Amino acid sequence: MGRGGRGVRAVSDTSIEITFMYRGVRCRERITLKPTATNLKKAEQHKAAIEHAISIGTFDYAVTFPGSARAAKFAPEASRETVNGFLTRWLAAKEKHVASSTFDGYRKLVTLRLIPALGDTMMVDLKRKAVRDWLDTLEVSNKTLSNIQSCLRSALNDATEEELIELNPLAGWTYSRKAAPPKEDDVDPFSPEEQQAVLAALSGQARNMMQFALWTGLRTSELVALDWGDIDWLREEAMVSRAMTQAGKGKAETTKTAAGRRSVKLLRPALEALKAQKALTFLADAEVFQNPRTLERWTGDGPIRKTMWVPAMKKAGVRYRRPYQTRHTYASMMLSAGEHPMWVAKQMGHSDWTMIARVYGKWIPQADKLAGTKAEAIFAAGLADEISSQRASQ
Repeated sequence: MGRGGRGVRAVSDTSIEITFMYRGVRCRERITLKPTATNLKKAEQHKAAIEHAISIGTFDYAVTFPGSARAAKFAPEASRETVNGFLTRWLAAKEKHVASSTFDGYRKLVTLRLIPALGDTMMVDLKRKAVRDWLDTLEVSNKTLSNIQSCLRSALNDATEEELIELNPLAGWTYSRKAAPPKEDDVDPFSPEEQQAVLAALSGQARNMMQFALWTGLRTSELVALDWGDIDWLREEAMVSRAMTQAGKGKAETTKTAAGRRSVKLLRPALEALKAQKALTFLADAEVFQNPRTLERWTGDGPIRKTMWVPAMKKAGVRYRRPYQTRHTYASMMLSAGEHPMWVAKQMGHSDWTMIARVYGKWIPQADKLAGTKAEAIFAAGLADEISSQRASQ
């Protein structure tokens, strides 16, 4: 601390240190003065003048402390870049280094959220409180809040690397609200009767793809990226390593996580769908499933919904759900039948089964009347014999 807590202190026989806040950064600079009582008082007055200049916006670091290494970081040209200008530059640089789907997510957050709200702020003036106050006005889910902060935090990390700002104001901090109760229809699987009705309303490639989706749990983006070379007929497995999203513009990309790259066991209904599909596309091209109208690979779930999914729901008289519900249907069927949650998690591309338990917990069978009898039969019999032996010897 400085003299009497005033931000001024003697640091040697020939110099005095002044401490002050500038653009959110604690700055310490030395003045070459012998630390006498008179000079310490002068240093306090100099500090007060600096803080006044800062408050009215006239402080020039390089003029006040021309020999300071910190002055370059506060040069006027570096201080004039706005959040808008930086994020625009940052976004353009990111496009070359991230997956198309990731970049598309960044682009939407930057152009639709961050720039309209924070764009006019100077980068060096961006404070955590301003971000928090803005986030507090948004009527969005905690997941969206997390995505916004993750994008901005990543950009500000790069800004610190450029020495555009001293510290990332979002480092080690996350804003969230009390989570709202989950919607009851988040997981809304098709019943066996609904599955049969929808499959009966489809034919050819559309029916094969629907049946395969229901019995593998693949995401729509993984389904349309599947090639015949990914099918291991001997092991009866499908190798999932790519996904195709709308943002990819017709180009398949590696799945985002290591767990997403997996071998999926092909159960009998899935194999039957593949064998029927083999007669239609195996010799035509690389992709397993094609848009029947174009005889080309599906480009994402948008065309699937419009040309195949919605008409099938209407024809079958089944209440509408999005295509992703085939994945939920697979999970609920496997768990209801008593398949191990960890096996289901691996089939679906999750790194562990905690998400399975959280999302699909009500489909995991609860303990029945016979629960514990297997352990009892194995371990308790020996214990009973030992107790009987001890009693007989007494």
